[in-house]
Order: sequence, then structure tokens, then C-alpha cells
Amino acid sequence: MTDTPEHPSEHALSAAERAARAAEAMRAAEAAAAQAAAKPPAPPEGPAGDAAPEPTAQEGLRALAELFSETGVPAPLTARAAALLGPGAAGRLREDPWRLLRVPGVQPRQADHFARALLGPDARPDDPRRGRALVLHLLTEAARGGHTVTPAADVVSALERLQVPAPRGAVEAALDEADVLALTEEPEFGEESFEEDAEPPEPEETLGPARWALAEEAAAEGLQRLTLTAVPLLDDDAIKGLRDGLPEDRSLALTAALRTGVSVLRGTPGDLAAAVLAIAAAAAGEGVRTAVAAPTDRAAAGLGDAAGVTVTSLHRLLEPRDDPSAAPGAVVYGRGEQHPLDLDLVLVTDASALDVELCAVLVEACPDGAHLMLCAEPDAPPPAGPGRPLDDLEASETVPVVMLDAAPPSGPLGELTDAVRGGELVAVDAPGREVVIVPAESAGEAVHRAVQLVTDSIPRALGIPVEDVQVVAPVSGGDVGATALNRALKARLNPGPGKFGGMDPGDRIVVAGPLPHAAPGETGVVTGGGAHGLEVEFPGGAAVVAPADASRLRHGWALTVAQARGTRRPAVVAVMSPEGLSRPLVAAAFGLADRHLSVVQAAGPALAKAVRDGETPARRTRLARLVIQ
Repeated sequence: MTDTPEHPSEHALSAAERAARAAEAMRAAEAAAAQAAAKPPAPPEGPAGDAAPEPTAQEGLRALAELFSETGVPAPLTARAAALLGPGAAGRLREDPWRLLRVPGVQPRQADHFARALLGPDARPDDPRRGRALVLHLLTEAARGGHTVTPAADVVSALERLQVPAPRGAVEAALDEADVLALTEEPEFGEESFEEDAEPPEPEETLGPARWALAEEAAAEGLQRLTLTAVPLLDDDAIKGLRDGLPEDRSLALTAALRTGVSVLRGTPGDLAAAVLAIAAAAAGEGVRTAVAAPTDRAAAGLGDAAGVTVTSLHRLLEPRDDPSAAPGAVVYGRGEQHPLDLDLVLVTDASALDVELCAVLVEACPDGAHLMLCAEPDAPPPAGPGRPLDDLEASETVPVVMLDAAPPSGPLGELTDAVRGGELVAVDAPGREVVIVPAESAGEAVHRAVQLVTDSIPRALGIPVEDVQVVAPVSGGDVGATALNRALKARLNPGPGKFGGMDPGDRIVVAGPLPHAAPGETGVVTGGGAHGLEVEFPGGAAVVAPADASRLRHGWALTVAQARGTRRPAVVAVMSPEGLSRPLVAAAFGLADRHLSVVQAAGPALAKAVRDGETPARRTRLARLVIQ
């Protein structure tokens, strides 16, 4: 990259200037997108050398398959790449082969191999397209680990290891593309900062994918707005009347919900469910328009009913719609700033599962003056996506936080889960086989035991049908992960050739990425399929998932704990392997069981160690600071 007065070097720009330029580029991109959306579609251009129209989905998939066949890219990657990059994926990849790094699972060496196959000797390490793509890839990988920002110095070091000749130039190029934003993190000041000879700490320059950085800012602004515009939903006499006779913790929770714009409620799953429905029913009984939002339709159905209260999934509450103009892989919601919810009080269960993007959508959909209560277990696992909005909000100390008094654990299941939350893995007395521990010496034995429990032992001994048994695992990959377990369970429960994109009628599936039809974590059953798509029966009704979206479905006999969270099942088989364990994850896995829990113990001493001292890795986020600004 040549330094000119029109394009100054990385060293000549301050962090603030880079942030301003990135923000300006982002605004320009958003304005261009809005302007394009407002215009009628342009007719196909003629043969005078102008650009061809966007191919159809089928044409795009065929062109991408041909491109990948030419360059040696594995065929299974085709659907994922098409879903993410859109019908014009083949053309976009020919223009910039390193754009392949945007597809989950693709590593730099694989993208370099693809570029060499496509460009030959023109594929060079110093290609500006490679540097740009690697910056976004590094930040996206960090986002998959939960981080919304990464220190710029860490990105530069990683680029050097990837043999990018001018790493700072690559960062600058990525900022110019507006997919990446530069952000300045002000340091925290301790007592030592005010000593006589102390040097003030320098602000830290961080980088973040624009998608998550802007969502974090939108979430913070929305939470501030709800706090500032809130007034009590009922007068003091009405609130006092509703509180009469309630235990102190329930009384505080009801008061927080009705008097403050944003509040947090913590408690064990059973206590939370009862408290949330009681608050919702009390508010609705006084004419307050109230809704309870669960992670999935199946979880909402398991909560029960409250008179005058809408109980549904958050996904359905926000009214997802199929928008052909949406970016590939994105879900457009009908509710938002321009069309807010017609509600006064929204209570969200398992709010610890909200990543920053869904949190931003939720708060933007809440009108001025609405009250939002976010509910979750104490020390719950963080969301599958980037950020940790609930923990950050609590850490900001800007909203009331109410902790429900825990009821004494009931039965062996409650005793075990309660002990795990407290950091102990204990043996419990379970005369009714509520808890069964099944040792496994190897990965193969663990998979075999899990299949045996699902297909024979639990239905035969406990009378719980196969469809009410859910297998969960800490991670998806590995020899004992959800993918391997699903492969074995399908072979036993519904063998078939995978007629429709790897699926057969009768297969249990789970939504791995958001769809207009269902939220991540929602499970369903395949009923058919064809060129038009995959036919699935979800708890909320039948749906046809288009071929381009089918890559966001996985087999669902076995789920990761992140996919299963928030939805209790009559019986759970928790297959514990050493990978990905933490105390919050183990507690969440065990807490999913309503009547029976089988623990296939393939983790050895790692399980007890994780319960004893295995906290969830920290995440780099900005929401706590943004909320108090």
C-alpha cells in the first residue's frame, strides 16, 4: 500500500481519526444500502458490457458447486457458503477468493489454497484482499469465542504470524471496508493512578466486527432509553395491594418489574418460572399489557399459562418475517423502532442466552415507557453468540437486581444440580432412578451407552418415550460431541440415505442459526422435502425451510448444552467429555432434566475439576461501560 496525502499511512492516523473514518464509511455504506433498497429493482442490463443480474438461488448454488469442484473445495462447504454469501457467491469469490474466510470453519491455510487454485501465481501473501480478509477473520473467530472487541495489538501480532507483510496496512484496509471498526477503550483508574508521580494509563485501541460493535452500542442506548423513559406502571396503592402477603423476595421482584424500566431477576429455574408467571398474572390482572418471552416455542409451552398474558418465544414475539432483501443468513423482525411492541411489560426467561445482537433487537422493539425484566439463573452460561449483555448490565450497577430465595432442592435431581451450582459434584440417593451415572472408559463406549439409554434403557425402565429423551453434550465436535452422537442415534433410530440435504423424513432436527420459522435451539421433525425445500414440523407449526437455509439445520437427537438451554425435557442423557466443561455448563446440562437424568461419564476427573473451579472464560465486551456513559 502506497502512502499518499489522499491515503495516509497507519502510523499517521490517531485512533480517534481511524474510528471517525470507519464510522463515516459505515454511515456511507448504510446510506447507500438504504438508497438502494428504496429504488425499484433495475432491469437486467443489456449486452453492452454491463453487469449481469444476480442469479437465482438455484443458479447460484450450481455455479458455486462448479467453482468448488474446479478448485478442490469439499462439496459439503457449498451449502454453507451459499447461505452466507448469497446467490452471487461464485462471482464474489472469483473477485476475492479470500472472502471464503467468511464461511464458518474455513481456516486461513484453506483460503490460501483456494486462492492459489483460482489465481495461480497471482495469489500472493501481500495481496490487499488477503490482509483485509484475515483481519475480519481474526475478529470473527474472537467473536465466536464471545468477544465483541479485540486489542489491535493482538490482531497485528496474529497477522504477523500469518505472514502478512504489512499488518498495520491490512488493518487500515479492513477499516476502510467498514466491516471492521476501530474503538478506543478508556482505561479504568485505580488509586495508584492518582499517586504523585503516576503516569496516566493510555487508552487501549481495540478492533471489532462492525456487526457486533454497532449492536452493542444499540443495546446500550436502548437500555438507557428504557430506564430514562420509565414511569411506574401502576400507582403505589395498586402495587402495595399486589405485594400484600408475598414473601420479601417475590415482593421485591414484583416492585422492580412494575416501577423500573429495566431490571434483572435471578433464581433457580423452578423458582424463576413460578415468579415470572406470578408477576405477569398480577400485572395483567391490573390491565398492564404483559408478555413472557422464552427462548423457544417448546420452552414457552413448558412454562404454562397466565390469565391475560402472552406466553411465547422471544423469536415469535418479535415477529420474524421472510424478507428477500435481507442479507444472507439474516433474519428480519417486524417489531423494532418503527413498529414497537404493543406492550407495557416484557419478562424474558433465560435472558443470559441473549447475545448483543438479539439484545439490541429486543430493546429497540420495546417502546418508550415499557418495562423490561431480564430473568436468568445465577452464574448461568454465557450466550452462544458474542457478548454477555445480562452480566454486563448487572455489572454496570445501573438497574435493580433481585435474587430469589432458593427453595430447598426437591428430590435427587434438585440436590445434584444445586450441589453443582455450589461447586461440588456429589453422589445422590436416587431410589426412583431419577439420577443414574454411567461410566464410560472410551469415546466409543460413551456413544454406545448414550444410544442404549435413549433407545432401550430409559423407555423400558422408566416408561419415558424416545421422543421425550434429549441427549446433550458440551460441544458439537470430537468423538463424543453432538455431531458424533447424532450420527450414531440416526443410524439406530431413523437410518436413511439423507435424501434431502442429509436429512430424511422422521429425522429430529435443531435450528443452529436463526430462521424466519424458528429460533436457534428450536427442535422439530422432518416430514418431507424436495426442490422447494425441507418440510419440518416445529412446535409452532409446519414450515418449509428453503434449500439455501437448510444449512442452518442440524440433526437434533443430540444437542450442545448451548442449543438445549432454557428448554426442560422429561429425560436428559448428558454425555460428559473433557472438552468445553465449566461449572455453569454442567449445572445447565443437569438442570435440563425434569424427571430423569443419565450422566454418561466420559470426562474422568475433568468433570469434578470443572465443577469445583471451572469458571466460564472471560469475554472482552463494552456494554457495561457503554450503559453508564
